Amino acid sequence: MSIPKHMAILVVDDQQPMRKTIAYILRQLGLKDIQFAEDGDAAWKHINNTRVDLVLLDWNMPRLSGLSLLERIRNSEAFAKLPVIMVTAEANTEHVLAAMQTGVTDYVVKPFSPNTLQKKLQDVCSHSPTLIKLAAG
Repeated sequence: MSIPKHMAILVVDDQQPMRKTIAYILRQLGLKDIQFAEDGDAAWKHINNTRVDLVLLDWNMPRLSGLSLLERIRNSEAFAKLPVIMVTAEANTEHVLAAMQTGVTDYVVKPFSPNTLQKKLQDVCSHSPTLIKLAAG
């Protein structure tokens, strides 16, 4: 399954170089609607006010961590099915399990290659009913 080119992706990371790197990879994949938030709190406000089809989420951030934002998203009736890919340096088993138990859609460990991110996006797009519809039309 291809990645819908008009998908709105929110990149949530407190490190500007990482936001820029992820955005560069996404643009190389032909995606244009790339949005940004510097922490979970700003991301939550953004999700509530703007169309977001998928979230790429860092774990360690000030104010509201990635895991706390994921909990908010999953506990929200409006956004519970929003695909969320954790993109984080947290690679230990406890972190991965905590994210899985909270309902993360997929998990990417930093550093990662553009191919790894592309494959994760393709996997998520092929399993998300919302993104499958977006790709179809």
